[in-house]
Amino acid sequence: MKSNEYESVEHINSDLTLMFENAKRYNVPHSSIYKRALKLQHIQQMKRRELLQRDDDDGDSMLSSATSDTSSTKRKSHKKNTKKNRMKMLLAAVTEAREAGTGRRLCDLFMVKPSKKDYPDYYKVILEPMDLRTIEHNIRSDKYMTEEPMVEDMKLMFRNARHYNEEGSQVYNDADVLEKILKDKRKELGPVTDEDDKMSPKLKIRKSSITLKKSKYLTPLQQKLNELYEAVKNYTDKRGRRLSTIFLRLPSRAELPDYYIAIKKPVDMEKIKSHMIANKYQDVDALVEDLVLMFNNACTYNEPESLIYRDALMLHRVLLETRRDLEGGEDAHVPDVPRLIQELICSLFVSVLGHQDDEGRCYSDSLAEIPALDPGNPEKPRLNFEIIRTNVERANYKRLDVFQDHMFEVLEKARRLNRTDSEIFEDAVELQQFFIRIRDELCKNGEILMSPALSYSSKHLHSDVEKEKKEKLPKEFEEDKIKREEEKQEAEKREDSIGGLWQSNLQRTYSQDCSFKDSMYHVGDYVYVEPAEPNLQPHIIYIERLWQDDTGEKWLYGCWFYRPNETFHLATRKFLEKEVFKSDYYNKAPISKILGKCVVMFVKEYFKLHPEGFRPEDVYVCESRYSAKSKSFKKIKLWAMPLSSVRFVPREVPLPVVRVASMFAPKQEEKPAEVPDESKLTDSIVDKEREDVPIEMANGEPGCQYYEQLCYNNMWLKVGDCVYIGSHGLVRHRVGRIEKMWMRDGAGYFFGPIFIHPEETEHEPTKMFYKKEVFLSNLEETCPMICIIGKCIVSSFKEYLSCRPAEVPEDNVLLCESRYIESEKLMKKFKGLKRFSLSGKVVEDEIYYFRKLIVPQKEPSPLLNKKIEELEAKFADMTDEELEDLGDDDGELGDHSLPQMQSSMSGDMDMMSYTPPQSTPKSMKGLSKKEGSKRKINMSGYILFSSEMRAVIKAQHPDFSFGELSRLVGTEWRNLESSRKAEYEERAAKVAEQQERDRAHHQMSPRAGTPVGALMGVVPPPTPMGMLNPSMTPVSEGVMGAYRSALIEGMVSIPGISPLHIGLPVFPQHLLPVIPGFLGMPYFGVNGMGGGPGAGNIHGSQMGVMGPGQQAPPPYPGQGQLGQPALLQPSTPVFVSPPARSHRLLHSEAYLRYIEGLSAESSTISKWDQALSVQKHDVRLTKEQESRLPSHWLKSKGAHKTMADALWRLRDLMLRDTLNIRQMHNL
Repeated sequence: MKSNEYESVEHINSDLTLMFENAKRYNVPHSSIYKRALKLQHIQQMKRRELLQRDDDDGDSMLSSATSDTSSTKRKSHKKNTKKNRMKMLLAAVTEAREAGTGRRLCDLFMVKPSKKDYPDYYKVILEPMDLRTIEHNIRSDKYMTEEPMVEDMKLMFRNARHYNEEGSQVYNDADVLEKILKDKRKELGPVTDEDDKMSPKLKIRKSSITLKKSKYLTPLQQKLNELYEAVKNYTDKRGRRLSTIFLRLPSRAELPDYYIAIKKPVDMEKIKSHMIANKYQDVDALVEDLVLMFNNACTYNEPESLIYRDALMLHRVLLETRRDLEGGEDAHVPDVPRLIQELICSLFVSVLGHQDDEGRCYSDSLAEIPALDPGNPEKPRLNFEIIRTNVERANYKRLDVFQDHMFEVLEKARRLNRTDSEIFEDAVELQQFFIRIRDELCKNGEILMSPALSYSSKHLHSDVEKEKKEKLPKEFEEDKIKREEEKQEAEKREDSIGGLWQSNLQRTYSQDCSFKDSMYHVGDYVYVEPAEPNLQPHIIYIERLWQDDTGEKWLYGCWFYRPNETFHLATRKFLEKEVFKSDYYNKAPISKILGKCVVMFVKEYFKLHPEGFRPEDVYVCESRYSAKSKSFKKIKLWAMPLSSVRFVPREVPLPVVRVASMFAPKQEEKPAEVPDESKLTDSIVDKEREDVPIEMANGEPGCQYYEQLCYNNMWLKVGDCVYIGSHGLVRHRVGRIEKMWMRDGAGYFFGPIFIHPEETEHEPTKMFYKKEVFLSNLEETCPMICIIGKCIVSSFKEYLSCRPAEVPEDNVLLCESRYIESEKLMKKFKGLKRFSLSGKVVEDEIYYFRKLIVPQKEPSPLLNKKIEELEAKFADMTDEELEDLGDDDGELGDHSLPQMQSSMSGDMDMMSYTPPQSTPKSMKGLSKKEGSKRKINMSGYILFSSEMRAVIKAQHPDFSFGELSRLVGTEWRNLESSRKAEYEERAAKVAEQQERDRAHHQMSPRAGTPVGALMGVVPPPTPMGMLNPSMTPVSEGVMGAYRSALIEGMVSIPGISPLHIGLPVFPQHLLPVIPGFLGMPYFGVNGMGGGPGAGNIHGSQMGVMGPGQQAPPPYPGQGQLGQPALLQPSTPVFVSPPARSHRLLHSEAYLRYIEGLSAESSTISKWDQALSVQKHDVRLTKEQESRLPSHWLKSKGAHKTMADALWRLRDLMLRDTLNIRQMHNL
């Protein structure tokens, strides 16, 4: 293709077809290559048909296009100018629009984006800013191919303005007016005129089909993202209700400011879709993360019993199921570490045993003679290369260091049993050096496999060999000296016995050459000598001396070379073809027994050169010397034989190095009998030898022996190990970490932190966890070792992605990256577990590091399905009409997808009594779900100090979390002088006495009725200066979570309100009653009431106090509380002038009217008499006013026709009960 060699599509099609057919013919049908070839061939055929169809279409319009070549360019430019002019006209309609009456240009605030310096929050809220100058530039630079993208940018700009600015503001209204002008102008211009009308019908069809195909052919990632998004968006429940409607778009900050206070990362489906269009998601996980965040926000802000909460959980489950279907739901492939270690060991073993010298001789051949049983230590198990080979084949080695120990034991035994100048000794040293080098290459010096085996390096080997040689060389020198004397004596005896009865050396006549049977023999020649016994091959002798005796007989003397069958060796040894060995045997023979000449060449020359004038069968190779006395071989390093008269020439083709088996080797079908016997000892896993490692503990308990490493119940444990602990009543066993272990009276114990599983934590059902994730708890326990079920390992997140221990199965590898704080119900990431420095006797774990990091998948919370089933059961009893009412509640806030806040009421104005909880997983929201009694807070000096110092520290460190502030407060308290601490204790004692008096007084009053807050699903929080009141209703965590610390640090110390312990959760009885729907508004229509039994109420009379910055109640008809009569002391209202607030007030008009209506002469806060006289028929509500009614106070409209009727009925009931309370208490 690059060379332009294809003349047509058919040519490239035939080549592609040939390639695919070749692949299918060569590979088996079930192979991956075969399947890929089949799939690609199918795509090729489809594309070919498409191109042929396109060619046919082109043929129909060929004539018309050929005749209009000259006009085509003009038509294109005219068409382009027409579209551009249209876009300019739309832009001009927006930019030239002016306000009626004033003449103000409406587009002034839309010309440029807001300054990042002046409005930094704008760019946090608006992710895709747009302005008119950008749109104008895009039109001029022809970036808009059609009108639609330009109109979409306009709509985006107006949508951004409405999203950021509050409803009713100038910018908000201008955006509405300009968008209407844009729509009207488009209608005025009429539909887009296209040149398609002048084209042939077939050409139009072709153009439309091309457009469809462009949209159809998405990248695999885009297809997955679209499928995932559409699955969530289009999901409907059994009743046909689409659940995603409420999640399409968030309300603006003006519509629901407290939502943006509670939710730090708001996101909706429109924003997610825009990210998909802009290709901001690099993988499926990024999209899933945003969708999960959206559902988590909904669950954080809304009540657990609400419909939107249930919808969020349902869609969350749909998301996970769809994702599992798309990607299989499995973790990215986790390498099989035990198998990889087996492959590494096998590769190392094969490399070592196949290691050869330059001549192709395997060093391991000589070591085959090493006995399996160690003569120096017969009690040790039998071990040689054959036994190691069997262990490797059976995968009995789970650790590299164990395999290395066995290999080194064989090699060290070979060195110990042989002389330093022997071939076996030198081969053992060479193999051990080679083992270390290949081991380091395979492990990459610890980058792939970190093992204690790597601690033994070539330097250690060199040191050990030198030390061994120093010990052996003096002994070997003495042995050589004695051996030389013995050989000298034996040689003299042989000469005397064989040489005859000559008297002296004078009787011999030496010469450098001699002739025999027309052949000349010289000193330095190799000759065949007649064998001593028949049927044997001739002896090979190297001539060192020639002489003639007195009788005239000629003799030779020299070194004898042995053939392999003349040596003593193991049947497993292999030899070079035509190999002989220089022996330590020297003797003389008569010249008359010479059978002919031959040549023995050194191994380094044999394969490259050959002697002139000799037949190949008369040429031999020598590589080693042979000692008949020790029956051992030793490689010749330097060929010291004198040069003969033979001339050597290079071979045309070097000979291949071929080694053959010994003549004593068993036949192919025969098997050695001793191998099975040895292998019987290797049926089980070969484990590392360990020992108990005691340790002295400085602060240990008497009678306890502490250990770093200990074997208990056939299980080796060391400090730092993690174990499963038998846990009754839990789905999965807890995990403990051994930080100390000891034996006492024969029983074993260990101490350490406990890890818990996700189902043991309190969290949102939408939270996702990694598979096999655990959390470090605050528990640290001492456990008996009998409760240990098995071993496991808890890895940090970084280690879990990158490595695995060699001996731990994958199922027992757990992940921990967070600590679970029980008191705060929080999961907080931490740096890592404590590391221990252990002694050298403790066996360390071998760690295998992956070449590529794995990507672990997350799985849904174990609470998800359970919570969905609970909510399904709850809503299953509701009729379609009631569900529609709930859906209407969602829809009215409606078009903006306002997050709903459902209450837990049932029936027509049925009210549920509220019992304060004992503990809660959230800061506020879940309080109404549990029952319990109020907590009694004992005043102490620290609590008093904390209540005063927290505000100071908070001002110094505004970004610190609640837990971090608590730690700083604790540090300040510890550093406080003793005298100051005593002052705080005295003050605390006085406050405690006052509390006791108040408690005793309150216990005498009857039980209080239902607080007004029970009618509300979610109540916005008070401002940081708001008073704490026990009659506050439960509040959504999303609203209150951000204010927990602010509520505490803003606490005012007044009689009747007990200070709140900083470490305790904020309970509803500590908060003010609040007007529903108004941020930070205390309810002034009624007196504060206790929310629980009188016996549990630790507060005295409550004061309805309004903090600075709080807003007044709106002019809704009637303000009162429904409840049982109760006797309470009246409280004097206190008013504080409101300071300026940094953010916009939602109901400024009502607030100002309230301030203006304050009067010193007034005995009541509100004009209740006027509210009492208002009736339903006196008030006509517009649709806008109806849409803004606090319909979320009620679960449904019940038997009433409209929600307004239901609220009028609620008002009447509250007024009636308020008057009843007044009469009961004679107020």
